[in-house]
Amino acid sequence: MKIGFLSLPLSGHLNPMTALARKLQARGNDVVFISVPDAEPVLRAAGLKFVPFCEEEYPIGSIDGHWSSVAKLHGEEVIRHSSRELLPGICKAALEHLPEKIAETGVEALVFDKIYFYLELVAMSMGIPYVDVWAVMHVDFSGYTPSCLFSWPHETTPEAFARNAEGLKVAGEVLAPLAEVAKPYAEKAGLQIDWNDPTATTSKLAVITQTPREFDYPNPRWPAEFHYAGPFHDDGGRKKIPFPWEKLTGEPLVYASMGTLVNGLEYVYRIILDAVRAMTGIQVVLSVGYNVNLDDLGPIPSNTIVVNSAPQIELLKRAALCITHAGMNTTLESLAQGVPMVAIPIGYDQPGVASRIAHHGVGEFVEVDDLTVKRLSELIQRVLRDQSYSDKARYFKKVIAQTRGLDVAADVIERAFGINHMVDSEGAELSLV
Repeated sequence: MKIGFLSLPLSGHLNPMTALARKLQARGNDVVFISVPDAEPVLRAAGLKFVPFCEEEYPIGSIDGHWSSVAKLHGEEVIRHSSRELLPGICKAALEHLPEKIAETGVEALVFDKIYFYLELVAMSMGIPYVDVWAVMHVDFSGYTPSCLFSWPHETTPEAFARNAEGLKVAGEVLAPLAEVAKPYAEKAGLQIDWNDPTATTSKLAVITQTPREFDYPNPRWPAEFHYAGPFHDDGGRKKIPFPWEKLTGEPLVYASMGTLVNGLEYVYRIILDAVRAMTGIQVVLSVGYNVNLDDLGPIPSNTIVVNSAPQIELLKRAALCITHAGMNTTLESLAQGVPMVAIPIGYDQPGVASRIAHHGVGEFVEVDDLTVKRLSELIQRVLRDQSYSDKARYFKKVIAQTRGLDVAADVIERAFGINHMVDSEGAELSLV
């Protein structure tokens, strides 16, 4: 069976989705990754077959140009801007061109990045089996737990459920511009869709989240096709990033990053630098991305190395603490290495991830609007000094290692698509339909 993968062409989505595609490929499946031209270097580095589409709408260099518009936003404005100005265009182009690519490549089943909202309509119209994957924190549309768009704690009071329901109205407003793009396609294909149901196009075969069950809030309302897995990374398949390893002193390492997308708020980096400036006995690596000018950050503390990009997993293996935007990938990579966190959520699903960091005792968080040098310094020192945070983080390291999220996800996908296994004479697994 030939399996097609589709993901938003952003590193926070491509990294976990390519890891999952590589896992299925390694198990003997024929995998192709369909994406815009800007994704090609990432997919080639991952050793995956790359099929370009939407070349006219999204030529080389266009993705960074489009998505840089969110770099300096925060809070709800990040996701509202994305849903109104960015996602409709790429979803419309994908809906238009995906059918021809499926016919051209002979793809027989599809794995969708769930944030590619309503692209499942193509699979539905063509009668192709498909699976949805939440690379980011999944959204609980039942209202039993808070939407990941908010940093609300999980409570089971009537007041909390009412608050959660109000939060889902925001999620509905976010989806509305995308639904308007999708409706003409559905009507032309003769599909009857309940546009008031945000799960109407969600796969009935399988929905997989890379969030570990143990890291989520308890929720008895997930349907049978919903599956927890674990982090989709395997230390491989990524482009090599140079780093001045010789500058590391051997002191306890604090790794800090605000991710690769909503990472253009200079004042956040200045606060981080000022918070660690007077701290002794630690060394800091701060990765700032390419949406800020290093000259705008002011004087760099002697205990800090500032870079545009960093080999994140390799540094986390050496780290005592991670200062993070609470992006799902950085959070799970930190937990996989047993590293506690101080989170500064900026937007998207980061508030919901940050609330889980605090809920499970693997770190603390501060809202970006409440961020001060004093507050951040207090949290850094608290998490570094209180052994309970490290103990909880090491618990998750053990859970993640035992669960093996990539294998769990690959098993679910193969079962959903009716792929069976046999063992060859060397003892290796082969995938057969």
